Amino acid sequence: MRTSIRRSRRLGAIAVVAALATGLLAGCSSDPDDGSSDNGSGSGKGKTTLTIGTFGVFGYKQAGLYDEYTKLHPEITIKENVTTRTDVYWPKTLTRLQAGAGTDDIQAIEVGNVTEAVQTQADKFVDLGKEVDKSQFLDWKVSQATTKDGKTIALGTDIGPMAICYRKDLFEKAGLETDRAKLAAQWKGDWSKYVAVGKDYMKKAPSGTKFVDSASSVYNAALGGESERYYDKDGNVIWDKSKGVKKSWNTAMSVATSNMSAKLKQFDPTWDQGFAKGSFATVACPAWMMGYIQEKSGDAGKGKWDVAAAPTAANWGGSFIGVPTASKHQKEAIALAKWLTAPEQQAKVFAKQASFPSTPSAYSTLKPAAATTEYFSDAPITQIFGDSAKTIPVQYFGTKDQPINTAISDIGILQVEQKGKSPDQGWNAAKAEVKDVLGQ
Repeated sequence: MRTSIRRSRRLGAIAVVAALATGLLAGCSSDPDDGSSDNGSGSGKGKTTLTIGTFGVFGYKQAGLYDEYTKLHPEITIKENVTTRTDVYWPKTLTRLQAGAGTDDIQAIEVGNVTEAVQTQADKFVDLGKEVDKSQFLDWKVSQATTKDGKTIALGTDIGPMAICYRKDLFEKAGLETDRAKLAAQWKGDWSKYVAVGKDYMKKAPSGTKFVDSASSVYNAALGGESERYYDKDGNVIWDKSKGVKKSWNTAMSVATSNMSAKLKQFDPTWDQGFAKGSFATVACPAWMMGYIQEKSGDAGKGKWDVAAAPTAANWGGSFIGVPTASKHQKEAIALAKWLTAPEQQAKVFAKQASFPSTPSAYSTLKPAAATTEYFSDAPITQIFGDSAKTIPVQYFGTKDQPINTAISDIGILQVEQKGKSPDQGWNAAKAEVKDVLGQ
């Protein structure tokens, strides 16, 4: 769901912790310098105001769920505090959790951070596993948010099955195949085939456009289809020995050292502008990305975007929501968290922005909104993402999964893509950053 994705993604922790040190007890108000905004239903005199801290576009407000809930519960008002950048959101949340003050009543957790939350912050969250029927969620989704002694600190929102979103108008101008099924067949089974299509695109690329937004995007998408990532199943760090990481890195390098990338940093303002301007023809597209594309491309992208199956089944992103023990309204927050993550509500968010549910019982009822399918050229969204979700490999995450990923994406890959360093230099830069993250 993130914008994510999620959603995946960023560091900046030291600066954030320092900035928060003096203002930690200021509560849950939005921080104007970190990309936060108040997108809630406001507050009412004499009512209980529940705050929910999110990052990116979760879709609850967009799908009208806050308004629906407050109509059902007129004694409640909801205030959503949105932090655009995940590198700001999670360090800020960690600091407040550790202090036991300043958290929202409900806190979102991205999949790259959930293991750290489970292993180091479990005592700071309410056990939501006691409040719901956990069988309604995907087993692997529940396990990601559950401690060894059985405490489930958060409930799954979405998952991130992968596709490729592409601008069929730009493909047509470049003389390439535009039919989604035929296009998917061209790159099926290997991300190097996707890169090959990119090379063909660049031969007749429309003026001012590139094939893909960034090499990091390709890296994260390719890694999302690998079972071996940064940690093994026993929690050991294996990032520098991982076959999945090396394979994905090499694919990203073939993009970074070519002319096919717009060289944008995902989730930065320039990336958003790239959507609006139509600067790139494809983007790795976990389900949550569709809401982001609609928001950032606007009316100019309507009917021009299409969706094709990705080279390999993969997952990128997906999130959770939990209730901190520091919440002053635990009972009410638990009720809201349960309601927001129920299959019926997850289906409503999917209908609005195609964020794919973590509740399988919702799958047979999924119906994208007419506006969404029209925006993406009537692509069979449910089928494409559903087929990917069925074959996503089992993956293991560790406590430093997200900062390791950020070191590779934002340090290593960008060194090559934006600063002209060699792939070896980029890898060494990432390696130095990861050692720092791991305290080695």
